[in-house]
Amino acid sequence: MSRIDNDLLSVQEARILVENAREAQKELAAFPQEKLDKIIGQMAKATSKYAKELAIMSHEETGYGKWQDKLVKNIFASDYIYQKIKDMKVIGIIGEDKANKTIDIGVPVGVIVALPPSTSPVSTTIYKALIAIKSGNAIVFSPHPKARKVITKVLDILIGAAEECGLPSGAIGCLSTLAVEGTVTMMSHQDTSLILITGVPKMVSAARTSGKPVIYSGPGNGPAFIERSANIKKAVADIIASRTFDNGIVSASEQSVVAEECIADEVKEELRRSGAYFMSPQESEQLSKLFYCADGSMNPEIVGRPAVELAKRIGASVPEETKILISEQKNVFASNPYAREKLCPVLAFYIEKDWMHACEKCIELLVNEGRGHTLVIHSQNENVIREFALKKPVSRILVNTPATLGGIGATTNLFPALTLGSGAAGGGITSDNVSPMNLINIRKVGYGVRQLEDITRGIKGGQTPETIYPSASYRSIDSIQDLHEFLNRLLKELA
Repeated sequence: MSRIDNDLLSVQEARILVENAREAQKELAAFPQEKLDKIIGQMAKATSKYAKELAIMSHEETGYGKWQDKLVKNIFASDYIYQKIKDMKVIGIIGEDKANKTIDIGVPVGVIVALPPSTSPVSTTIYKALIAIKSGNAIVFSPHPKARKVITKVLDILIGAAEECGLPSGAIGCLSTLAVEGTVTMMSHQDTSLILITGVPKMVSAARTSGKPVIYSGPGNGPAFIERSANIKKAVADIIASRTFDNGIVSASEQSVVAEECIADEVKEELRRSGAYFMSPQESEQLSKLFYCADGSMNPEIVGRPAVELAKRIGASVPEETKILISEQKNVFASNPYAREKLCPVLAFYIEKDWMHACEKCIELLVNEGRGHTLVIHSQNENVIREFALKKPVSRILVNTPATLGGIGATTNLFPALTLGSGAAGGGITSDNVSPMNLINIRKVGYGVRQLEDITRGIKGGQTPETIYPSASYRSIDSIQDLHEFLNRLLKELA
């Protein structure tokens, strides 16, 4: 089959999938919350049974990371996230203020197009499907080409379990004829309501030009600042555990360490004791050439590879127990690979005079890449923590916790999620850890509680605007037009 034929088939299939999803969602929109909850319960239960099998399959297909850590993410998605959302009220009346006579009604957005990543294909697919159906939406997936088989497998499990429990056919769909043209067609289809992208940077431009709202988890480039009051041993242990989790492919994980000058030597020594290898300038230069392809995209050959393997690729002799490679850096600029996201167990290391200079360094790193994502601070000084929280261009500040697990809400009380919104700063529409609440519109109901004259009545002893501002030529306000005319005269008086 020619490429042109494949493209045309993909486009046709994309149209059919979205149209089927539209019809299924019309039926789904009438489901009460209880029925939706029953369906996602069966979906979560079914995928939980296959968590290990899917983790191994994911690693074998992509070659990324560690299957053991992918198993943790799969359980997190199918068990932990499900437990968090199962009792949420998302559809129908979700809030009522009887005193103020207002009601909030949750309404599904409609058809969602989802693009899961190759780095966490199973857990992200489970998560997206659960939050979409929980909120009464249909969802159509365009699998990542590098994880096509495992994403298709997990969707087969999800669809089978959901449809046995009453989910309308077509409410969860999967594009089987993969082509960029098919994915673009799904995103720009008139019946698509929302695009949900996690870790597929090459498709972001097409998503943004589709005319649809986009929830996007952009690239992470989170610095971890170790302030002088920090528990250095714990801070280093957290950073090592986080940066080596699934061999460093989680975007929320630390990409660099910024240490205050007065504790830098102690931090470096603790890093070495914990399995970090500080590269020479020559080794750093050699490794930097492997991070990105000529077109600026991430080199898939280094994604999720262990530190020892990366060292061997540049001919560096490191101890077999090495967990992380570290490059000492001073400057941040766009062409410096160490100042960008690195989806492998590699860290940049910066030394700054004090927390104020460290603050500026962190901002430089985030502006360079990762704006709107995540930052970590290890400190016992609440004033410094607050200063960082107030000034950093990120959507989440993590304090004294591993970034990988803290960012997704595993070791923090942030909402558990596998799509971390980067907000307007990162080109998306939300900065939240994305939950079912981000996939609905809230219809507001407001009862009349006052009349127009209640608004225009004087607030002091029976005074009217006419007595306060005589030249405004106040007269009885009986209509919106009268009100507009009065306000215009009032503005002239005030001027």
